[in-house]
Amino acid sequence: MLADNGAPEGTVVIAREQTTGRGRFKRSWISPSGRNILFSVVFRPSSAQLNYVNMAATLAVSRAVASLTGLKTSVKWPNDVRINGRKVAGILIETAIEMEKPHFAIVGIGLNVNLVPSEYPEIAAIATSLYVETGRMHDMTGVLLAVLEQLDDLYGEVLQGRSLTDEWSVELETLGRMVRVQWRDQLFDGRAISVDEQGNLLLLNADGSTVTVVAGEVTLQI
Repeated sequence: MLADNGAPEGTVVIAREQTTGRGRFKRSWISPSGRNILFSVVFRPSSAQLNYVNMAATLAVSRAVASLTGLKTSVKWPNDVRINGRKVAGILIETAIEMEKPHFAIVGIGLNVNLVPSEYPEIAAIATSLYVETGRMHDMTGVLLAVLEQLDDLYGEVLQGRSLTDEWSVELETLGRMVRVQWRDQLFDGRAISVDEQGNLLLLNADGSTVTVVAGEVTLQI
């Protein structure tokens, strides 16, 4: 792996096609050749900066899509970017920890650009793309550069010690809604009421109690 071998922060690896793409919890990610942007970026954040990497990546995709298309996006906690209730982008973050400190974080982003989800029954009801939402094809390089520019700006703010929590939480469609959360070996039904500074979800249970759940350990149903 490049990151293990000392690849500098900001290294970008781009794929034209994924044959075994995956998202959180090893779910498959369908992406035929030349239709979407698929890339990973190496980050080397401090412990204090690590939780903001997900926020920076999610906001970068949302802002790039808005700037290119004028479309309004929302985020299904913690990092699915959606348009009109359908997923247009997914983000997967894998972190290597050494002596309780992050050695590196790999941010993988898949954004549906010119995909036609109706051609794939597995995702036809839940996915969308920039092409579907705008009715026109998009230049792949231009979309990639727009996301990377936004990501560079946002991560730069993180490096300067700025919190992204407020900006990120405003995008969350999950807040205020009844959700079902599978957390470890437990199942919770409740209302998503807020997120904490680190981006963890605060859930209000039917009995009035609250529980804080961590993104990496949760399956969320809305």
